[in-house]
Amino acid sequence: MSDPRALIMALPNPVILIDAHDKISGANNPAKQMIGTDPEGLHYVTALRQPALLDAVEATLKDAQGRSARYQRTDGVRDMMWDVTVSGVTLADGRTVVLSFQDMTPLEDAGEMRRDFVANVSHELRTPLTSMMGFIETLRGPAKGDPKAHDRFLGIMEQEAGRMHLLVEDLLQLSRVEGQERIRPTAKVPLQDLVGSVLDALRPTADAKGVALRADMPDKAVKIPGDREQLWRVVSNLVENAIKYGAENGTVKIRLSGPVHEPSLLQSGIRLSVLDHGEGIAAHHIARLTERFYRVDSHRSREVGGTGLGLAIVKHIINRHRGQLRVQSVLGEGTEFTVILPASTGSAAE
Repeated sequence: MSDPRALIMALPNPVILIDAHDKISGANNPAKQMIGTDPEGLHYVTALRQPALLDAVEATLKDAQGRSARYQRTDGVRDMMWDVTVSGVTLADGRTVVLSFQDMTPLEDAGEMRRDFVANVSHELRTPLTSMMGFIETLRGPAKGDPKAHDRFLGIMEQEAGRMHLLVEDLLQLSRVEGQERIRPTAKVPLQDLVGSVLDALRPTADAKGVALRADMPDKAVKIPGDREQLWRVVSNLVENAIKYGAENGTVKIRLSGPVHEPSLLQSGIRLSVLDHGEGIAAHHIARLTERFYRVDSHRSREVGGTGLGLAIVKHIINRHRGQLRVQSVLGEGTEFTVILPASTGSAAE
């Protein structure tokens, strides 16, 4: 081809050509966007500026042997990473080096998420394990013949073991939900019965805190396609959180409405809202509530038995059902979580 630039313009990945005079002789639009300017005509050192990549280009200009390197830039918010294939070819006007860039940023982000996840799980398990090991050592030593100490320490160990059990159960649940997220459930779930079942199960918890549970549901039966067990988990998590973090001797209201046309779903949908009158959540926390292990108040969350995974599980379940989760909160007044779910499987948005 007489003009290789015409070919690289059709490629979706960033590609740069460097001629025998060390000048950039061609760059497609993705490459220009990556660098942030049009580099054609510039010396490759001026345009690329990263030692490892510059060394690879220089060596390939000399011997035409293929090499690989890494290229990193920031968009002002996060670092972007590319794998670069450096190839030498001979064209009519001399030796040319072709740089082909493969965006590795999503893989780097996924790797960082995995590392953060492992670190968080390790941290969550380390505290109760360390506590239990200390109590076991005490029971075998200084408190060996002290029945009162035995009872007290065994009670604490039971609590710590319970925390670890809940964490492992939530991790397994999260793994299952993520594995099923692409498979949309189709069984019909009667929501009034499901909500009633959740409220019956959580009423003792609410009574212990003096919280009244109020349900506002339509008379006509509302059924939607879904996984009953998972939807039960969504409702129970939201109601339980409202009981735990709402006002003592207050009220938690559960409201079910629909089906009506939901513009955000592009079809008919239902809304299930859980409202408490607690302290509320500051605006800067709301966007991160469904992150794994994110807690608005870490100390209080652990005191009431939270694992930091509940809302992450809720988010994945709602995603599986092709729905949406919305949060509204006013400090000092309370918080409302609203789940919007399709009333049928015929979503135009899917």
